[in-house]
Amino acid sequence: MERKDQNMPFLLKYENVAWYTQGNVRILDRRVYPTETRFVDCKTHGEVAQAIADMVTQSAGPYTAVGMGMALAAYECRGQKEDAQIKYLEKASYTLSHARPTTANRYGIITNHCVEVAKNALASGEDPIEKIVEATIESLNRRYSTMQLVGDNLADLIPYNGKILTQCYGETIIGTVIRAAMNKNKSFKVMCAETRPYLQGARLTSSCFASMGFDTTVITDNMVAYSMQHENIDLFTSAADSIARSGHIANKIGTFQISILANHFGIPYFVTGIPDADKYSEKDIVIEMRDPAQVLSYRGIHNTLPQVKAIYPSFDVVPPHLISGVVTDRRVYSPYDLTSYFDEPVKDFY
Repeated sequence: MERKDQNMPFLLKYENVAWYTQGNVRILDRRVYPTETRFVDCKTHGEVAQAIADMVTQSAGPYTAVGMGMALAAYECRGQKEDAQIKYLEKASYTLSHARPTTANRYGIITNHCVEVAKNALASGEDPIEKIVEATIESLNRRYSTMQLVGDNLADLIPYNGKILTQCYGETIIGTVIRAAMNKNKSFKVMCAETRPYLQGARLTSSCFASMGFDTTVITDNMVAYSMQHENIDLFTSAADSIARSGHIANKIGTFQISILANHFGIPYFVTGIPDADKYSEKDIVIEMRDPAQVLSYRGIHNTLPQVKAIYPSFDVVPPHLISGVVTDRRVYSPYDLTSYFDEPVKDFY
Protein backbone atom coordinates (compact mmCIF):
# COMPACT_ATOMS: atom_id res chain seq x y z
CA MET A 1 0.00 0.00 0.00
CA GLU A 2 1.26 3.48 -0.86
CA ARG A 3 2.16 5.62 2.12
CA LYS A 4 1.97 9.39 2.46
CA ASP A 5 4.69 9.92 5.06
CA GLN A 6 7.55 10.42 2.62
CA ASN A 7 9.89 13.32 3.47
CA MET A 8 8.29 13.71 6.87
CA PRO A 9 10.22 14.32 10.12
CA PHE A 10 10.99 11.31 12.35
CA LEU A 11 8.02 12.05 14.61
CA LEU A 12 5.58 11.76 11.71
CA LYS A 13 6.70 8.48 10.18
CA TYR A 14 3.83 6.06 10.65
CA GLU A 15 5.79 3.53 12.73
CA ASN A 16 6.94 6.34 15.01
CA VAL A 17 3.41 7.44 15.84
CA ALA A 18 1.72 4.13 16.76
CA TRP A 19 2.05 0.73 15.13
CA TYR A 20 0.41 -2.68 15.57
CA THR A 21 2.30 -5.92 15.13
CA GLN A 22 1.65 -9.42 16.49
CA GLY A 23 -0.49 -8.59 19.51
CA ASN A 24 1.33 -5.38 20.43
CA VAL A 25 0.86 -1.67 19.80
CA ARG A 26 4.10 0.28 19.92
CA ILE A 27 3.77 4.01 20.62
CA LEU A 28 6.57 6.57 20.60
CA ASP A 29 6.69 8.19 24.04
CA ARG A 30 6.42 11.87 23.20
CA ARG A 31 6.63 12.78 26.89
CA VAL A 32 10.41 12.25 26.82
CA TYR A 33 11.36 12.80 23.15
CA PRO A 34 13.92 14.07 22.08
CA THR A 35 15.81 13.52 25.37
CA GLU A 36 15.08 9.84 24.85
CA THR A 37 13.72 7.91 21.88
CA ARG A 38 11.59 5.45 23.81
CA PHE A 39 8.55 3.40 22.83
CA VAL A 40 5.71 2.18 25.04
CA ASP A 41 4.46 -1.33 24.28
CA CYS A 42 0.74 -1.93 24.85
CA LYS A 43 -0.51 -5.51 25.16
CA THR A 44 -4.22 -4.66 25.46
CA HIS A 45 -6.47 -2.02 23.95
CA GLY A 46 -7.06 -0.76 27.49
CA GLU A 47 -3.35 -0.05 27.77
CA VAL A 48 -3.55 1.89 24.49
CA ALA A 49 -6.41 3.98 25.89
CA GLN A 50 -4.40 4.62 29.06
CA ALA A 51 -1.34 5.61 27.01
CA ILE A 52 -3.49 8.17 25.18
CA ALA A 53 -4.92 9.46 28.48
CA ASP A 54 -1.38 9.70 29.88
CA MET A 55 -0.25 11.65 26.78
CA VAL A 56 2.30 9.10 25.66
CA THR A 57 1.04 10.32 22.31
CA GLN A 58 -0.96 13.50 21.76
CA SER A 59 -2.08 16.01 19.12
CA ALA A 60 -3.15 13.81 16.15
CA GLY A 61 -1.12 10.84 17.38
CA PRO A 62 -4.16 9.29 19.12
CA TYR A 63 -6.00 9.14 15.77
CA THR A 64 -3.47 6.51 14.75
CA ALA A 65 -3.24 4.93 18.19
CA VAL A 66 -6.98 4.28 18.49
CA GLY A 67 -7.03 2.57 15.08
CA MET A 68 -4.08 0.37 15.98
CA GLY A 69 -5.70 -0.17 19.38
CA MET A 70 -8.77 -1.54 17.60
CA ALA A 71 -6.53 -4.02 15.75
CA LEU A 72 -5.17 -5.07 19.14
CA ALA A 73 -8.73 -5.47 20.45
CA ALA A 74 -9.48 -7.73 17.47
CA TYR A 75 -6.41 -9.77 18.39
CA GLU A 76 -7.62 -10.04 21.99
CA CYS A 77 -10.99 -11.49 20.99
CA ARG A 78 -9.75 -13.68 18.13
CA GLY A 79 -11.24 -17.16 18.07
CA GLN A 80 -14.47 -16.14 19.78
CA LYS A 81 -17.84 -16.46 18.07
CA GLU A 82 -18.59 -13.73 15.55
CA ASP A 83 -21.23 -12.01 17.71
CA ALA A 84 -18.92 -12.04 20.71
CA GLN A 85 -16.09 -10.51 18.70
CA ILE A 86 -18.33 -7.71 17.46
CA LYS A 87 -19.58 -6.95 20.98
CA TYR A 88 -16.00 -6.92 22.25
CA LEU A 89 -14.95 -4.53 19.51
CA GLU A 90 -17.90 -2.22 20.12
CA LYS A 91 -16.92 -1.98 23.79
CA ALA A 92 -13.28 -1.40 22.83
CA SER A 93 -14.40 1.33 20.45
CA TYR A 94 -16.03 3.21 23.31
CA THR A 95 -13.03 2.74 25.62
CA LEU A 96 -10.51 3.97 23.06
CA SER A 97 -12.60 6.83 21.71
CA HIS A 98 -13.23 8.21 25.21
CA ALA A 99 -9.60 8.14 26.30
CA ARG A 100 -9.66 11.96 26.16
CA PRO A 101 -12.98 13.84 26.25
CA THR A 102 -12.30 16.93 24.10
CA THR A 103 -11.58 14.88 20.98
CA ALA A 104 -13.81 11.86 21.69
CA ASN A 105 -15.94 12.69 18.63
CA ARG A 106 -12.92 12.51 16.31
CA TYR A 107 -11.56 9.31 17.86
CA GLY A 108 -15.02 7.76 17.65
CA ILE A 109 -15.20 8.25 13.88
CA ILE A 110 -12.08 6.11 13.57
CA THR A 111 -12.96 3.40 16.09
CA ASN A 112 -16.54 3.02 14.88
CA HIS A 113 -15.25 2.63 11.33
CA CYS A 114 -12.90 -0.09 12.57
CA VAL A 115 -15.90 -1.94 14.00
CA GLU A 116 -17.61 -1.85 10.61
CA VAL A 117 -14.42 -3.03 8.90
CA ALA A 118 -14.24 -5.94 11.33
CA LYS A 119 -17.88 -6.85 10.73
CA ASN A 120 -17.33 -6.98 6.98
CA ALA A 121 -14.14 -9.01 7.43
CA LEU A 122 -15.85 -11.55 9.67
CA ALA A 123 -18.80 -11.85 7.29
CA SER A 124 -16.49 -12.57 4.37
CA GLY A 125 -14.14 -14.90 6.22
CA GLU A 126 -11.23 -12.46 6.25
CA ASP A 127 -8.92 -11.57 9.14
CA PRO A 128 -10.40 -8.57 11.03
CA ILE A 129 -7.01 -7.73 12.56
CA GLU A 130 -5.37 -7.36 9.17
CA LYS A 131 -8.30 -5.40 7.78
CA ILE A 132 -8.35 -2.97 10.73
CA VAL A 133 -4.62 -2.31 10.32
CA GLU A 134 -5.17 -1.68 6.61
CA ALA A 135 -8.06 0.66 7.41
CA THR A 136 -5.92 2.57 9.89
CA ILE A 137 -3.15 3.04 7.34
CA GLU A 138 -5.75 4.18 4.81
CA SER A 139 -6.99 6.67 7.42
CA LEU A 140 -3.42 7.89 7.90
CA ASN A 141 -3.03 8.32 4.15
CA ARG A 142 -6.29 10.27 3.93
CA ARG A 143 -5.31 12.52 6.79
CA TYR A 144 -1.81 13.17 5.50
CA SER A 145 -3.18 13.86 2.00
CA THR A 146 -5.89 16.19 3.27
CA MET A 147 -3.53 17.98 5.62
CA GLN A 148 -1.07 18.43 2.76
CA LEU A 149 -3.67 20.67 1.15
CA VAL A 150 -3.94 22.55 4.43
CA GLY A 151 -0.16 22.77 4.63
CA ASP A 152 0.00 24.09 1.07
CA ASN A 153 -2.54 26.79 1.91
CA LEU A 154 -0.73 27.74 5.11
CA ALA A 155 2.63 27.92 3.31
CA ASP A 156 1.11 30.41 0.86
CA LEU A 157 0.34 32.73 3.79
CA ILE A 158 3.91 32.75 5.12
CA PRO A 159 6.13 35.46 3.63
CA TYR A 160 9.41 34.44 2.03
CA ASN A 161 12.11 34.67 4.70
CA GLY A 162 9.38 35.50 7.19
CA LYS A 163 8.99 34.35 10.77
CA ILE A 164 6.10 32.39 12.28
CA LEU A 165 5.15 31.68 15.89
CA THR A 166 3.70 28.28 16.77
CA GLN A 167 1.87 26.93 19.80
CA CYS A 168 1.99 23.32 21.03
CA TYR A 169 2.48 20.55 18.44
CA GLY A 170 0.26 20.62 15.36
CA GLU A 171 1.26 17.08 14.30
CA THR A 172 0.51 16.50 10.62
CA ILE A 173 0.27 20.18 9.71
CA ILE A 174 3.87 20.64 10.85
CA GLY A 175 5.10 17.99 8.43
CA THR A 176 2.90 19.12 5.56
CA VAL A 177 3.79 22.82 5.80
CA ILE A 178 7.46 21.76 5.85
CA ARG A 179 6.93 19.70 2.67
CA ALA A 180 5.00 22.55 1.05
CA ALA A 181 7.71 25.08 1.85
CA MET A 182 10.45 22.79 0.55
CA ASN A 183 8.50 22.18 -2.66
CA LYS A 184 8.10 25.92 -3.13
CA ASN A 185 11.73 26.64 -2.16
CA LYS A 186 10.29 28.92 0.50
CA SER A 187 12.47 29.61 3.52
CA PHE A 188 11.14 30.99 6.80
CA LYS A 189 12.08 31.09 10.46
CA VAL A 190 10.12 29.42 13.23
CA MET A 191 9.66 30.54 16.81
CA CYS A 192 8.08 27.92 19.06
CA ALA A 193 6.34 28.75 22.31
CA GLU A 194 7.45 25.97 24.65
CA THR A 195 3.88 25.04 25.73
CA ARG A 196 3.91 24.15 29.39
CA PRO A 197 3.45 21.93 31.30
CA TYR A 198 4.53 19.20 28.82
CA LEU A 199 6.67 21.42 26.57
CA GLN A 200 5.33 19.98 23.31
CA GLY A 201 6.30 23.12 21.44
CA ALA A 202 9.86 22.96 22.70
CA ARG A 203 10.34 19.21 22.41
CA LEU A 204 8.20 18.20 19.42
CA THR A 205 7.47 21.15 17.15
CA SER A 206 11.00 22.56 17.32
CA SER A 207 12.44 19.08 16.72
CA CYS A 208 10.45 18.66 13.51
CA PHE A 209 11.38 22.05 12.06
CA ALA A 210 15.01 21.93 13.15
CA SER A 211 15.55 18.37 11.89
CA MET A 212 14.31 19.47 8.46
CA GLY A 213 16.72 22.40 8.28
CA PHE A 214 14.54 25.35 9.36
CA ASP A 215 15.95 28.15 11.51
CA THR A 216 14.17 27.36 14.78
CA THR A 217 14.03 29.23 18.10
CA VAL A 218 12.24 28.26 21.32
CA ILE A 219 10.79 30.82 23.73
CA THR A 220 9.18 30.29 27.11
CA ASP A 221 5.45 30.91 27.23
CA ASN A 222 5.89 34.18 29.12
CA MET A 223 8.14 35.62 26.38
CA VAL A 224 5.38 35.85 23.77
CA ALA A 225 4.58 39.56 24.20
CA TYR A 226 8.27 40.51 24.11
CA SER A 227 8.82 38.39 21.00
CA MET A 228 5.84 39.87 19.19
CA GLN A 229 7.08 43.36 20.04
CA HIS A 230 10.75 42.87 19.18
CA GLU A 231 11.31 39.74 17.05
CA ASN A 232 9.47 40.65 13.83
CA ILE A 233 6.92 37.81 13.91
CA ASP A 234 4.81 37.82 10.73
CA LEU A 235 2.07 35.45 11.79
CA PHE A 236 0.94 33.19 14.61
CA THR A 237 -0.42 29.76 13.71
CA SER A 238 -1.74 26.73 15.55
CA ALA A 239 -3.73 23.63 14.82
CA ALA A 240 -6.99 23.03 16.70
CA ASP A 241 -8.38 20.08 18.61
CA SER A 242 -11.90 21.32 17.92
CA ILE A 243 -13.26 23.78 15.37
CA ALA A 244 -16.91 24.69 15.88
CA ARG A 245 -19.11 26.08 13.11
CA SER A 246 -19.45 29.29 15.15
CA GLY A 247 -15.75 29.96 14.63
CA HIS A 248 -14.74 29.09 18.18
CA ILE A 249 -11.73 26.80 18.32
CA ALA A 250 -10.14 24.78 21.13
CA ASN A 251 -6.42 24.25 21.26
CA LYS A 252 -3.75 23.63 23.88
CA ILE A 253 -4.11 25.80 26.98
CA GLY A 254 -2.38 29.12 26.37
CA THR A 255 -3.56 29.55 22.79
CA PHE A 256 -6.24 32.04 23.87
CA GLN A 257 -3.77 34.37 25.56
CA ILE A 258 -1.35 34.22 22.61
CA SER A 259 -4.22 35.10 20.27
CA ILE A 260 -5.06 38.12 22.44
CA LEU A 261 -1.44 39.28 22.19
CA ALA A 262 -1.39 38.70 18.44
CA ASN A 263 -4.51 40.84 18.12
CA HIS A 264 -2.91 43.58 20.24
CA PHE A 265 0.23 43.66 18.09
CA GLY A 266 -1.62 43.37 14.76
CA ILE A 267 -0.19 39.93 13.97
CA PRO A 268 -2.58 37.63 12.05
CA TYR A 269 -3.56 34.34 13.69
CA PHE A 270 -4.30 31.46 11.34
CA VAL A 271 -5.84 28.26 12.68
CA THR A 272 -5.33 25.07 10.69
CA GLY A 273 -7.65 22.08 10.48
CA ILE A 274 -10.99 20.68 9.38
CA PRO A 275 -14.18 22.01 11.02
CA ASP A 276 -16.12 19.55 13.17
CA ALA A 277 -19.52 18.80 11.65
CA ASP A 278 -21.01 17.94 15.04
CA LYS A 279 -19.84 21.04 16.92
CA TYR A 280 -21.95 24.13 16.38
CA SER A 281 -20.72 26.49 19.10
CA GLU A 282 -18.33 26.78 22.02
CA LYS A 283 -20.97 25.05 24.16
CA ASP A 284 -20.25 21.82 22.27
CA ILE A 285 -16.56 21.89 23.20
CA VAL A 286 -15.67 19.89 26.32
CA ILE A 287 -12.55 21.09 28.13
CA GLU A 288 -10.54 18.23 29.57
CA MET A 289 -9.34 18.83 33.13
CA ARG A 290 -6.14 16.89 33.69
CA ASP A 291 -4.39 15.79 36.87
CA PRO A 292 -3.02 18.94 38.58
CA ALA A 293 0.04 16.94 39.67
CA GLN A 294 1.29 17.32 36.09
CA VAL A 295 1.60 21.07 36.73
CA LEU A 296 3.30 20.68 40.11
CA SER A 297 6.09 18.46 38.82
CA TYR A 298 7.91 17.64 35.59
CA ARG A 299 9.64 14.36 34.73
CA GLY A 300 9.42 13.28 38.35
CA ILE A 301 10.87 16.48 39.83
CA HIS A 302 8.54 18.41 42.15
CA ASN A 303 8.54 22.15 41.60
CA THR A 304 6.53 23.20 44.66
CA LEU A 305 6.00 22.57 48.34
CA PRO A 306 3.59 19.70 49.12
CA GLN A 307 0.79 22.04 50.26
CA VAL A 308 0.70 23.96 46.96
CA LYS A 309 -2.30 23.29 44.69
CA ALA A 310 -2.72 23.58 40.92
CA ILE A 311 -5.26 23.37 38.11
CA TYR A 312 -4.70 21.93 34.64
CA PRO A 313 -7.31 22.68 31.99
CA SER A 314 -5.81 21.00 28.94
CA PHE A 315 -7.37 23.35 26.38
CA ASP A 316 -8.84 26.80 26.12
CA VAL A 317 -11.30 28.24 23.60
CA VAL A 318 -10.42 31.10 21.25
CA PRO A 319 -13.39 33.22 20.06
CA PRO A 320 -13.71 34.01 16.34
CA HIS A 321 -12.96 37.73 16.63
CA LEU A 322 -9.34 36.85 17.47
CA ILE A 323 -8.89 34.55 14.46
CA SER A 324 -7.77 35.93 11.11
CA GLY A 325 -8.69 32.80 9.18
CA VAL A 326 -9.22 29.06 9.41
CA VAL A 327 -6.93 27.30 6.94
CA THR A 328 -8.61 24.17 5.57
CA ASP A 329 -8.03 21.74 2.73
CA ARG A 330 -10.26 23.87 0.47
CA ARG A 331 -9.32 27.45 1.25
CA VAL A 332 -8.89 29.93 4.05
CA TYR A 333 -12.27 30.64 5.65
CA SER A 334 -13.37 33.53 7.77
CA PRO A 335 -14.15 32.13 11.24
CA TYR A 336 -17.63 33.61 10.77
CA ASP A 337 -18.20 31.59 7.59
CA LEU A 338 -17.30 28.05 8.64
CA THR A 339 -20.83 26.74 8.12
CA SER A 340 -20.28 27.19 4.39
CA TYR A 341 -17.51 24.57 4.56
CA PHE A 342 -20.31 22.02 4.79
CA ASP A 343 -22.16 23.34 1.72
CA GLU A 344 -20.10 20.87 -0.31
CA PRO A 345 -19.80 17.17 0.50
CA VAL A 346 -17.09 16.60 3.08
CA LYS A 347 -14.49 13.97 2.22
CA ASP A 348 -13.60 11.29 4.75
CA PHE A 349 -10.79 12.72 6.80
CA TYR A 350 -10.34 10.20 9.57
